[in-house]
Amino acid sequence: MGWMACAMAKLSFPEPVFAQSTLTPDAALGRLMAGNKRFTAGKMTAHEHDLAILKQNTVEKQEPFAAVLSCADSRVPVELIFDESIGHIFVTRVAGNVITAEIVASLEYGAVVLGTKVLLVLGHAGCGAVKATIQGKEVPGQISALYPHIQPAVDQAGDNLETATKANARIQATLLRESSTVVSGLVKEGKLKVAAAYYDIANGSVLLL
Repeated sequence: MGWMACAMAKLSFPEPVFAQSTLTPDAALGRLMAGNKRFTAGKMTAHEHDLAILKQNTVEKQEPFAAVLSCADSRVPVELIFDESIGHIFVTRVAGNVITAEIVASLEYGAVVLGTKVLLVLGHAGCGAVKATIQGKEVPGQISALYPHIQPAVDQAGDNLETATKANARIQATLLRESSTVVSGLVKEGKLKVAAAYYDIANGSVLLL
């Protein structure tokens, strides 16, 4: 066995910090949606807890009950949308909210090590990545690397931006559920829920798909 193989053999996955959250997967999703209702109603409460949480040493630990895969769009502030404070949502972001190996690894870490109960794939109105895929125009740099991930949604839904964006969120959620043995195993055991949703930038509401 070479030195690299030996070194790899010594590595181990971090020990789980066993479910700081006592929520069920359904309750975790319900908490996200209740927070969105407070957000759209202008009755947010999370900011009242931020300073207190910082004083309770979140530097040393985190206790997220949910993980969200969202687009990198600056108009999608995940914690604000769900009226949650520091340490409550494990957020991964990439243009088009698409599944990549790195995204899957991050969400697996959130589920196995941090004990998140729900994984929500969040598409949004006016998504530039989906729009660019629909148009299929030549673009600079590596932007077009997103197209293959999103093209199945366009093939399924056509060139309507909202319809294609919703289809993309559903497809990415299915890919996450099926491509990760870690995630699929937790789902089968009833310990984790994977869902897709659509964020309306105009009114602030999140629609489960």
